[in-house]
Amino acid sequence: MNVHAAALAKAHRFDEQTSAFAQDAIEGLSQFPKRLSPKYFYDATGSELFEQITVLPEYYPTRTELGILRDRAGEIASIIPQGAALVEFGAGATTKVRLLLNQCALSAYVPVDISGDFLKAQADALRRDFQALSVYPVTADFTAPFALPDAVKDMPKVGFFPGSTLGNFEPHEASAFMRSAREILGQGAQMVIGVDLEKDERVLYDAYNDAAGVTARFNLNVMVRINRELGGNFDTGAYIHRAIYNRERHRIEMHLISKKAQSVRVLGRSFSFRPGETIHTESSYKYSLDRFNALARGSGWTPLESWTDADGMFSVHALVASE
Repeated sequence: MNVHAAALAKAHRFDEQTSAFAQDAIEGLSQFPKRLSPKYFYDATGSELFEQITVLPEYYPTRTELGILRDRAGEIASIIPQGAALVEFGAGATTKVRLLLNQCALSAYVPVDISGDFLKAQADALRRDFQALSVYPVTADFTAPFALPDAVKDMPKVGFFPGSTLGNFEPHEASAFMRSAREILGQGAQMVIGVDLEKDERVLYDAYNDAAGVTARFNLNVMVRINRELGGNFDTGAYIHRAIYNRERHRIEMHLISKKAQSVRVLGRSFSFRPGETIHTESSYKYSLDRFNALARGSGWTPLESWTDADGMFSVHALVASE
């Protein structure tokens, strides 16, 4: 963050979380090409929109992963130690974790997410339905180091990272996250992680350009959030959503494209856009089983088992921290 942007953020008396948002937004919009981190999609509105995306007919990852977790929950549970604390990185709706909670003899659940209000609502619902389970929500950026609650310190730890969120990281960032998770969870920890697989490009295109336009609203909402929290003046009607597949890099890219020449102000800074200029808001990498296993091994984890659906669309992996 440059000195000017830092001073502006300080002048606005932002809390720590919003100051990080301000820093990342100013730095990202100052780059060429412009970028915004996908972690800022998930304010309350963004979280709700993403839950709508997960049930769209074009969006295969959620239902496919749910099918794997439902069909293989017993096998996954047999790997997880009794009395463990399940730590979910980037916890959203509790649909997936409930499949494990119904099968595993867990002592605690630690959902970690940057969206505190959404997190609290989900944690409260889980406490009502699993009254014997201790639930300790942690509001934090799960991509950075954070402290686990003292109450789970002596329990075996199992990380849970469903939803193919790993694909949103650049490969070096994915490795850094997995190393960080290993440090947070500690020696002997395990991890259950969802990974989207390479597939027909048309299936990928449709999944991120749905006919109902929900993904477009989800993408544009980051501008709404900048306007609300950082004093921005984005005209969301002057941008369009587009997702493309980058074959060479094995990833879907989401962009917001300026319809015209325009200027936007954020925290007192002005950012110019040419017609057709984009903000790259998200990448979603697709892996082969071999490429993911190589990533895991190189990040301090040993693959134990993997499961896929019958069509090979999605995968769920069990890992253990390497000695």
